Amino acid sequence: MTSADSRTFAVRHVQLARAAFAALAALMITFSPDHSALVGSSVFSGFTIATGLVLLLAVWLVYPKGLRWPSAALGGVAIVAGMASGLYPLRTVTGYFVIVITWALISGVIELIAGWRGLLGRRERREIAPGVADARPAAVVGPRAESRDAAVVGALTILLGIALLFVQPAYALDYTIEEAHATFTLTGITIGVGLFGGYAAIVAVYLGIAGFSPRPPDDAGAPDFTAEASASADPTPQKDSA
Repeated sequence: MTSADSRTFAVRHVQLARAAFAALAALMITFSPDHSALVGSSVFSGFTIATGLVLLLAVWLVYPKGLRWPSAALGGVAIVAGMASGLYPLRTVTGYFVIVITWALISGVIELIAGWRGLLGRRERREIAPGVADARPAAVVGPRAESRDAAVVGALTILLGIALLFVQPAYALDYTIEEAHATFTLTGITIGVGLFGGYAAIVAVYLGIAGFSPRPPDDAGAPDFTAEASASADPTPQKDSA
């Protein structure tokens, strides 16, 4: 059976790919003078579709059986949100807020739950005999560092959705910069696109650090009770060789 260490692709590669796409989205928004719904929806569409493809590929290339549901769910939600945001009739102020808020709340909750379950410890209970469970502490399934990173990113994504809920799409404020001798208008969509750009920058930095950070191998230090359980379950008496 293929172990986590022998896989060509690991969790860190998924994190680095997500960080790269988030950084690209943040740069595109930061250096774009146009923060309209059209630009914001285009950047969001590309970000979510690329991220979703990485997560869906990770279902087969990275995660073992039993730990694939978060990546599959997150990838599916991201693909749907990206395709919806890519439709030209939905590239409006209202469409931007509805799609981004829905994606942020749903995917944030999924990733937060997955990370929280990993931190609490999804455990496997071994049997020392048929029908008799081992009463000793079982090994935790999945690395703790990955669960912590998922919980943090999930919480950040939920915060993005909550922050966008407090932005009025029809908001408009005219202000003048005397040095530039010009008057500008701060709109709700400008704030909404800027919030997504800030979120993407934070996620890029966090996942980039997580991807490059050294971490112990999976199940390092976890006790293996299989041999001990087999020995304790064997009722055959041992003969004295003497």
